[in-house]
This record gives sequence, structure tokens and C-alpha cells, in this order.
Amino acid sequence: MMQQLPWHKAVADCENRGEPYVLVTVLGVTGSVPREPASKMVITGSDTYDTIGGGHLEYKVIERARARLDAREYGFDLAHFPLGASLGQCCGGSVAVLLEAHGGSEAHLVVFGAGHVAQALMTVVGQLPWQITWVDSRAETFPQQVPANVTVHHTDDPAGDAPELCRGAHALILTHNHALDFDLCWKLLEQHRQDQGLDQGQVPASIGLIGSQTKAVRFQQRLQQRGFSEEEIRNIRCPVGRSDVPGKRPMEVAVSISAEMITLVAEHRTGERADSSKATRRGLQWNQLKALQAQEPQTGQAIGIKQQAG
Repeated sequence: MMQQLPWHKAVADCENRGEPYVLVTVLGVTGSVPREPASKMVITGSDTYDTIGGGHLEYKVIERARARLDAREYGFDLAHFPLGASLGQCCGGSVAVLLEAHGGSEAHLVVFGAGHVAQALMTVVGQLPWQITWVDSRAETFPQQVPANVTVHHTDDPAGDAPELCRGAHALILTHNHALDFDLCWKLLEQHRQDQGLDQGQVPASIGLIGSQTKAVRFQQRLQQRGFSEEEIRNIRCPVGRSDVPGKRPMEVAVSISAEMITLVAEHRTGERADSSKATRRGLQWNQLKALQAQEPQTGQAIGIKQQAG
């Protein structure tokens, strides 16, 4: 969907939310074209901002950009588009565009509960480049304004929504209700069990539960009665937060949880990148630019040169 926001503000907005995006720049043109060099637009998985001229050219660029986002191919893509019959445009010129795919933050945090600790937590994690979903059944508990990277999810069934919301995400259970806390733990452990052996993006990256050591022991016993093994139950961290950060005030607890989450997110990201390319060259190389320049405009195809981010 086209949004009424200039490209530079869209970039800042995506960066604040930690949302992956592609910045498209018209590098060079020949003949009659819709927009001049340096024209830009921003493309996300669901929206577009600004324009490089519209028409089928823009449609093909959006298609190409979203394919990179879907494949998590972050880095550079240089493409050439002749504006002929194949694109349904009769300008007669040609356009070379640079697509810069930015991964944003793949850290996704789902917070259940909008009480004092959760509200204090948002003042900290709302300043981090994470994508945050904030869940509660009580609409009145959410503040009127939330950070740009926070999406409020009001639902009358947090436990029922939890498996879908927490796929690939770090889950924090901070609700006001012990019964709901237990149901959330139960649902998320069931998700681990059902998706065992599948892609890790199908299960929560981590599960944290607020509470005392006594609460932790009681929940462990109840979950064992439900048939979960000790190994499965160890997927839940309770009490959540850093033990070396003292204090029981909401902000002190929030700082403790934030410190723990920063470490977990960094460890999770490092693990994902363990198999990434070890190539020493990064960015577009001069021979790639020359190769694009040499392409025949009569081909009617977009000829791409990709460089994976190192």
C-alpha cells in the first residue's frame, strides 16, 4: 500500500521500528523516463513510500525488492530496466536502479501483560531497534502513546493467540494473573513440542516468566503433571531477569529484564549469522557496474547484479 510519507522519513520510521526495508535509488537514465537520477522510494513487506515514477517499472521494482526481503537477502542489487513493450511503458528510455535491502532488526519481542513492570519495560526497549508486540486483554491498561517499535495487541484470549504471535519471537510473560501465566507457559511449551524438528522460526526463541523462585517451583510441578519433561520445562526462565541487578521497583525489574534480553537477542543473532559468507569483499564492485553498463537495452528484461551483505 502506498503511504503518504517521503522516503527519508520512511527510512527513519523503519529504522525506529526495526522493520526490514529496501531503499531504491534511480542511478542513471537514458532517454525519456518517469523520474530523474537520485529519485528514491522505500519498500517494506506491506507498504511503499514515495515513488520512482509509477507504472509497470515501479511494480517490477517492488516485486524484486519484496523477493529480497522474503528471502532475507540483505545487501545490494543493481538492475537495469528498458522502458519498452515488455514493461507496458512507451517512454522509450531505460532506467538503472540500486536496491539497498536493510534487515532492520530481526529481534521480535512479545510481552504479555501491560502492568507496572511492562510499562516500565517499554520505556527501555522502546528505545531499542526491536519489533515489539504488547499483549493484554485489558484495553484500558495500555498508555495512549507507545513507542514507534511497539504494536499493541488487545485480545480477550492471550493464551490462544500466543502460539501464532510468538513464532520466532522472544516471549515475556508479565501478566497480573497467575492462572493466565500458567496457561501461556503451557501453550508455548506445547508449541515447542508440536514443532520439534521443524524450522526454529516456528517456535519461541525464548520464554521468560516473571515471579519468585517459589512460583517457579510450583509451575514446574504443575507442568510436570501435564506431561512435560524437565528438559522441556527448562525452556522457561523464571524468575526472569538478571540476578545481579537488585531491586523490586517496577523500573528496577524492567532494567533487569532488559539487560537479560539484550544478551539473549545478541546471542540469538550471532547464532543466526554463524553460517554467513566469509567473503572479504563487500558492496558493489567496479566490474559489476561495468557489466550492467554493457547490457543491451533491447533485451526487455531487468538484468540484476546481487551482492550479499558480508
